[in-house]
Amino acid sequence: MVFETAPFTPFHLGPGALFKAIGGRHVSFMVFGGAQVLMDIEPLMGIIQGKPILHGATHTLAGALLIGLAAALVGKPVSTWVLRLLAIAHAPLTWRASFAGALLGTFSHVVLDAAMHSDINPWRPIANGNGLLGIVPIGSLHILCVGLGCVGAVVIAMRAWHDGKA
Repeated sequence: MVFETAPFTPFHLGPGALFKAIGGRHVSFMVFGGAQVLMDIEPLMGIIQGKPILHGATHTLAGALLIGLAAALVGKPVSTWVLRLLAIAHAPLTWRASFAGALLGTFSHVVLDAAMHSDINPWRPIANGNGLLGIVPIGSLHILCVGLGCVGAVVIAMRAWHDGKA
């Protein structure tokens, strides 16, 4: 299956839609998405180089924290610029929303990937092992991510519809 070798999976965006639905203007979905891409640069490079271990330091909680901080700092100005360029109406993107989107993105990424990839050690360097591996079958994990995305999209659409009627 293509998603088993593709480093950039759209399934991670499902939980992001739910986080956006819950957090509203306090969570940036664009920064969340950017954080997903940054998380998977290491596996992409591993695929290109033919390395046996694809998920190293970036797929630890410490790595997720560092990538999340970088994603938040870069994501706010880039997202603001893109939204302005495309003339998309939106609430002002705050630093709080940028950091929330980035950190929710990177930490959820580690958890989701840890459930399906045997080369992840989320607690490294404190501890080795991956207690999340196989906790949910991969197919069920994908369905869960799509389902969370659908729930998030429905909540966001209902909120927009309600705000338009008010």
